[in-house]
Amino acid sequence: MKHLFILLSLFLLEPAFSQQDKIGIFPSSKDIGNPKLAGSASYDQDGQHYNLKGSGYNVWFERDEFHYLFDKIEGDFILTANFEFIGEGTDPHRKVGLMIRDSEEDNSPHISAALHGDGLTVLQWRELKGAFMRDPEDEIFSPKSHYGILQLERTGKEFTMRAAHAGEPLQLIGSHVMKTMGNSILAGIFINSHNENVVEQAKVWNVRIDRPVADNYNPGREGYLGCRLETMNVFTGIRKVIYEKEDRFEAPNWMPDGKKLLFNMDGALFTIPVAGGEIEKLNTGFADRNNNDHGISFDGKLLAISHHRQGFPGGGSTVYVLPLAGGEPKLITEETPSYWHGWSPDNKKVLYVGMRGEKKTYDIYQKNINGGAEIALTNTQPGEHVDGCEYSPDGKFIYYNGSQSGTMQLWRMKPDGSGNEQLTFDEKNDWFPHISPDGKWIAFISFPAEIPVNDHPSYKRVELKLMPTSGGAPRTIAYLYGGQGTINVPSWSPDSQSISFVSNSGK
Repeated sequence: MKHLFILLSLFLLEPAFSQQDKIGIFPSSKDIGNPKLAGSASYDQDGQHYNLKGSGYNVWFERDEFHYLFDKIEGDFILTANFEFIGEGTDPHRKVGLMIRDSEEDNSPHISAALHGDGLTVLQWRELKGAFMRDPEDEIFSPKSHYGILQLERTGKEFTMRAAHAGEPLQLIGSHVMKTMGNSILAGIFINSHNENVVEQAKVWNVRIDRPVADNYNPGREGYLGCRLETMNVFTGIRKVIYEKEDRFEAPNWMPDGKKLLFNMDGALFTIPVAGGEIEKLNTGFADRNNNDHGISFDGKLLAISHHRQGFPGGGSTVYVLPLAGGEPKLITEETPSYWHGWSPDNKKVLYVGMRGEKKTYDIYQKNINGGAEIALTNTQPGEHVDGCEYSPDGKFIYYNGSQSGTMQLWRMKPDGSGNEQLTFDEKNDWFPHISPDGKWIAFISFPAEIPVNDHPSYKRVELKLMPTSGGAPRTIAYLYGGQGTINVPSWSPDSQSISFVSNSGK
């Protein structure tokens, strides 16, 4: 009887244990529709990618067979991921992609963003439980093929699919209203072989589920969204999450040794290993109201911060300098507001933006950290704005973003403020150009065109982009929910291969 009791106890406890074994961010992995050959899913923690295997006759007609990796979600969300089939495959109609379902039943209403083996990319749906999916009534075909990046967004009853090829902006594929879809649904990634006697494989990475907020959301009143600290190789596009918190932190710098990141949180600065781990507070002395404008000198010895002094104009943001190892800050800018953005390559001068006197616009200033007067490098006119000023490593240019053309674009000028040259020309609003240590690349953030030209708010659908300093078209390297605090400061790795940034998501 003792052995029977132990076996019975293990049997009763087994479901509880299995529910705790999440695969990446997904708590459930299951074959839907009882396909002839079993599928599976696994997660590579080091590479932060998923491996899907699945069979099944199809995802079509009145019922489906496939393997599904999913979570149960309520409310609105944005699901985004990169997809790649492994191997040549057997059937050109094998499918991999994003799926939202009402239930685990094989005839459940669902809507899917699917990439087929032959490159066909489509939004398809089953409107009602057990209904036959129809061609072409229950699908929207993409204008191009072989999209590697898929996105499916829920807004109430409406579901919107976007897709992109590597380096391109997301393109709208189409939207459909699912009137019968409940508030609590299943969402995740799937694979189907379109041949019941074959198991197909796919790799999925950069999987993110973001919970957006309303455009008029006030984080100061309603609470800040959760943050992810991420790193990304700008040439492969592979992103890794190394730290998460259900509150605000911002603006990572890569430390000179390449082993840690520095970021601001709760008025202080913290470091964390690049691979993740314990955070450690940096000693900034009396400066305990630091914002997201901070950075490290080219020689790796000094740290500039922007600390708020109470009772001073414009919120009191003031530039200070201290040893990177920590210590008491030295005052650099007496007048406020002053927000640091860059170091000179000789480690003697800082760049910052400030508002002075009765003038209601910001200008770019330069000042020697050992004393002397500040020097204005721009003269903005009413309605204009400049920000994100940063030296190139060779000292030949200062890069910045400015709205003098009518939209917020990237510019550069000579160190004395002359020779202004516009670098980007698009409908988006481009901010915070960061130059790679080897001087070859500019990484920056792009806000949607509908954002006010001089604003860079939090919690928006933004893109990170990359372009050569020698000239050429920018390409998109990341799609995320973020904005203010994502990439405000220089964030390149010392080897010029990767950047760090912060993305956001509600609970």
